[in-house]
Amino acid sequence: MAETVENLVLTGDGRFAVGTTEFTAIDFETTGLHPGHVVEVAAVRVRADGTVLREFSTLVNPGRGVDPGPAHVHRITRRELDNAPYLGEVLGDFLDLCQGSVLVAHNLPFEARFLGGEFGRLGARVPPMPGVCTLAAARRSLRLPNYRLATVAEAVGVGEFAAHTALADAYVCARIVTTLVTTHGLRFASPPVFPELPRFAPAARLSPRRAAVPSGGTWMADFVDRVPEAVFGPPGPLRDAYVELLGNALADRHISDAEARALVAAASAAGMSDADLHRVHTGFVRAMRELAESDGVITTEEERDLRTVAAALRVPEVLHGLQATATSSGGRRRVLVLGDGLAEDGLRAAVLDAGLQLAKKLTASVTHLVVGSGVPPAEPRIARAGELGARVLGIAEARQALGLVPQPPTAPVPVPAPPAHWPAHDRRTGVFTPPPRTPSVLLWAGRVLMGLGMLLMFITVLALFGGAGLAAGIFVGVLGVGGLLGGWQIAVRA
Repeated sequence: MAETVENLVLTGDGRFAVGTTEFTAIDFETTGLHPGHVVEVAAVRVRADGTVLREFSTLVNPGRGVDPGPAHVHRITRRELDNAPYLGEVLGDFLDLCQGSVLVAHNLPFEARFLGGEFGRLGARVPPMPGVCTLAAARRSLRLPNYRLATVAEAVGVGEFAAHTALADAYVCARIVTTLVTTHGLRFASPPVFPELPRFAPAARLSPRRAAVPSGGTWMADFVDRVPEAVFGPPGPLRDAYVELLGNALADRHISDAEARALVAAASAAGMSDADLHRVHTGFVRAMRELAESDGVITTEEERDLRTVAAALRVPEVLHGLQATATSSGGRRRVLVLGDGLAEDGLRAAVLDAGLQLAKKLTASVTHLVVGSGVPPAEPRIARAGELGARVLGIAEARQALGLVPQPPTAPVPVPAPPAHWPAHDRRTGVFTPPPRTPSVLLWAGRVLMGLGMLLMFITVLALFGGAGLAAGIFVGVLGVGGLLGGWQIAVRA
């Protein structure tokens, strides 16, 4: 990563404001988890306020005969790649978009490894570019059950998107970073330094791909978003990448034995051990079972899907004793939050962290519609929610109704009273006024000593003019100078 990207930290206590910095959010679809080949690249350049400036996306031919990798996840076929440009043909457009901006990616170290590998194969000498990892920034600033791209996107109010399509993922990543620096006030821990990137010929052709946004989420997608990441073991770029891959494969409820074998093969090729995989798979299935059982209702649909997933991942023992208790999940609370402010993001995160279902759009299954302060009263979903039987609440009401206790505010750091010699600040006028000074004993002593010194020097001058001896005059004069200097030092210190 150090050879490709210089990692910058975004944090709430950073010392350097983002200001007019521009970000370029990037995403790659690849042949696997091991640094192999990029098969799709996308970049979206935005201002810090969220204004989109430019976008770039294309499929990339990794070379004749190179397998496209997990096609069941990114849905890119070898035939599509045969008609796509090579990465070297589009590198100029990509670097031009990145010039003078901060790179952004979700799991930046993982993306940077692929980027560095491609630079090496092309023989391109590219200096390290400043970059920000939205996964790491979200871990520092949001309290969520896990930090997969879809989960963080939900927490900041992003609706459904075509996951594992490079352009869609890049747009979501751009939305996350701009929300973190505007709504949540994150700043740089160190200022970005922008190197001069090499110039290459512009691309003669591109092969962009547009994937359709899914028509609606599944119950398993909701559960995947709420699985605590602690069950997967210590975080790291490779583990995070595999959890992202597995989560997206599970979200559509359709994971076959062949898909599970392809996932395991990709993880093994990247260096994950059988024990690592077993821990992740066990953690995923156990956490989804616990979420399904948390409200006392397990539908026949959920039992069937959970058993299919557990069998495909080779951990059927995790579901021992599981039994359906109902035919529908009508008693579950499902929350839709409208609004883009800090309070709305905080409520979305709290809903996820509490294990409740967070809806992306208004459907008949939504039980609570929460309306943020910036949402206009004429918003049509408010009236529609009432027709569907959902409770319409404000943010404070929703926290109480859902049993979400607000996090206690951070205790203010005690500020010591300023010393008496500090200037006073009038908050009404904005003027700093020096406080009145009360002369101290030392100050008076210094002034008296200075006066005696000056008197002795005056007497010495008169005595020398009157014919007094030179030695006696010098002695008295030295005493006078000493008194003057000593009194001045005492007065200054007082």
